[in-house]
Amino acid sequence: MSAENVSATLTVAVPAARVFAVLADPTTHSAIDGTGWVQEPVDRAPLTEVGQIFRMGMYHANHSDGGYQTANKVHVLDPPRAVGWLTGYDPKGDGHLEFGGWIWRYDLASLGPSQTEVTLTYDWSAVPQYIREYLQFPPFGPDHLTNSLHHLAELAALVAPTSRT
Repeated sequence: MSAENVSATLTVAVPAARVFAVLADPTTHSAIDGTGWVQEPVDRAPLTEVGQIFRMGMYHANHSDGGYQTANKVHVLDPPRAVGWLTGYDPKGDGHLEFGGWIWRYDLASLGPSQTEVTLTYDWSAVPQYIREYLQFPPFGPDHLTNSLHHLAELAALVAPTSRT
């Protein structure tokens, strides 16, 4: 782990297109999450373009409200090779989103027709100092990314193949 990001890699016995389809579906994100913080999608539409916003219902015992909502902005979308998003929120409830500077990114490398190397990176290098004063980075233990990748592998293995995979 560097001072500004952490990542984990896992090889899964699933084609890259199927892994990508699971990642591009916000309804699967709570099952992928290794912390239990991601609860349910508010926006259920698949991720289809850079700049798209998708909201997630969250829960964290240390959050002032317990339950809260994030607004995620798709930062990279390169099917079936990469998907990533910035996490933000609507602090005043007026629709004006602010992003904290941390990014979730999945990079997929096809190792053949039925095997994919998946790297999950959590990068907080763009988090401003005023946020670092009240949030610790990373906000989860070292096993979180590996757990998430194992959850992703299990979900992707259950997805029925389509003509695109």
